[in-house]
Amino acid sequence: MTSPLFTPLTLRNFEFPNRVWVSPMCQYSAVEGVVGDWHRNHIGALATGAPGLIVVEASAVSPEGRISIACPGLWSDQQAAAFESIIDFAHSQQVPMAIQLAHAGRKGSSMRPWDDHLVASATEGGWETVSATAAGFNNMPTPRELTVEEIKNLVADFAAAAKRAKSVGFDVIEIHAAHGYLLHQFYSPISNQRTDEYGGSFENRIRFLLEVTKAVRAAIGDETVLFVRISATDWVPEGWDIEDSIKLSKELKALGVDLIDVSSGGTVPNAQIPVVPGYQVEFATRIKNEAEIATSAVGLITDAKQANEIVATGKADAVMLARAMLRNPRWAMQAAEELGDVIPWSNQLLRGRTITS
Repeated sequence: MTSPLFTPLTLRNFEFPNRVWVSPMCQYSAVEGVVGDWHRNHIGALATGAPGLIVVEASAVSPEGRISIACPGLWSDQQAAAFESIIDFAHSQQVPMAIQLAHAGRKGSSMRPWDDHLVASATEGGWETVSATAAGFNNMPTPRELTVEEIKNLVADFAAAAKRAKSVGFDVIEIHAAHGYLLHQFYSPISNQRTDEYGGSFENRIRFLLEVTKAVRAAIGDETVLFVRISATDWVPEGWDIEDSIKLSKELKALGVDLIDVSSGGTVPNAQIPVVPGYQVEFATRIKNEAEIATSAVGLITDAKQANEIVATGKADAVMLARAMLRNPRWAMQAAEELGDVIPWSNQLLRGRTITS
């Protein structure tokens, strides 16, 4: 009998071969938003490891939406076309591909993590950041508050990027509304002090995300799978919490979202987060049960038995792995063997099997 972790999952008539998914992880290796050799080899290695899905890192819907000067984008056809060969290779290995569409807001215009300073100057390719409110994050520069017209333009940017992503072969679109980036900056009461229709009440603070979701769903049509990643809690008493996330998830489901990718944190730099194995799983479980929508769980999921238990007990429908996949791009193959499952491997790797039936 196949372990629950390696059973297929169907969302919107699309079948994922298993529940081990690669979480989006910034690589800081694009040039002017265009991916190149690093991404081809990095994602190619992941694709030979038999995951049920690869989610490509946060890709900006506008130049100012990037996290760093070296993050990818999808605001141009050239940027979209650069993904085609990567997607084609993954598909040749029977691995579905997703992309995370993002806008960093006030957490943008940074250098790469390994550079000797945090914020990019104008001469280094930096830009003025924007947010829900003119309030900075930690040691980042103070952003400019977006106008309503600019918000409307960004909704259109998300839709255009989603359309480009679908046109080059991505199977799934994910909207990044977590980790203190722009859409999260709007729905969290900590980072949104607006007094217009995009601030104040819960309904106003989630308006931007709902408008983006509606526009993206219209751009990709009814047949394409749509995820939204959210931060289930800000981890501070006065911030966004799991009850808010359940309410939001119900709204997103009504707009045609198929799965909530459940993470947490990112709005407050000094939040006290209990970082232990599976520390965010309970949020995925509550959203799955109370909003009645599929969820994926992420956060210190590193062990095959741990991942299988999450799926087997119905805590989430899939698991997202990040750092574990950086350490071992063939984590799914190893996990299947540990659980006694025989899953499809690339032909070139078959000699490495330790079990055959």
